[in-house]
Amino acid sequence: MNAQTLEHMKQLRLYGMYRAFDGSLSPQNITYTNDELVAYLIQSEWDDRQNRKIERLTKAAHFRYSAVMEAIDYDASRCLDKNQIQRFSSCNFITQKQNLLITGSTGAGKSYMASAIGHQACSLGYKVMYFNTNKLFTMLKTSKADGSYLKQINKLEKQDLLILDDFGLKALDSINRHSFMEIIEDRHGKHSTIIASQLPVEAWHEIIGEQTIADAILDRLVHTAHRIDIKGESMRKKLKDNH
Repeated sequence: MNAQTLEHMKQLRLYGMYRAFDGSLSPQNITYTNDELVAYLIQSEWDDRQNRKIERLTKAAHFRYSAVMEAIDYDASRCLDKNQIQRFSSCNFITQKQNLLITGSTGAGKSYMASAIGHQACSLGYKVMYFNTNKLFTMLKTSKADGSYLKQINKLEKQDLLILDDFGLKALDSINRHSFMEIIEDRHGKHSTIIASQLPVEAWHEIIGEQTIADAILDRLVHTAHRIDIKGESMRKKLKDNH
């Protein structure tokens, strides 16, 4: 009977329940009451599905780093507000459809922090996508040529959190400027965006170019944004010096 039950669980794809029930049959295992066994099996299935969902979301995000909030360095030289950053781990800013702008010099740890917040969002069930900004614009230009541009733009719009890393390394040309405007316009008031950049926010106007569009983009981006400005020397240099 148990073998048949296990087989049915497998066919119904109740993998968490299958493993839990299989484990509960071993002779040395504790004896459950009926209520406890049902609760244990349901909880095991719930946990299994949650873990698989997080795995799926994390894989789909294409993060550059495997980063965690707990590993963020709060060394005094970095001038980080620990309370502010730990509040981001609740991802309330996503619920409130607010943006996050992370600035700091090369190697300061902007990408790591953006990725850590992104991983945290995945673990809470949010849909996240991570992009190097230049690579995203290259991909969008290609998609205009092959006719998949609207599909790509719609996919970006649907993400609960979009992370644009290394923004501002190159000034935007006319095509990229309009794509950027479209992305920000689509997401404004609906979803959250994290932008990480070596340049201070004040310099973004020039990078975007064309005053009217730059004004429109920054108005939508900065208005509902939290800002983190990371100070201190390069984390990459620091790590290298410590080895």
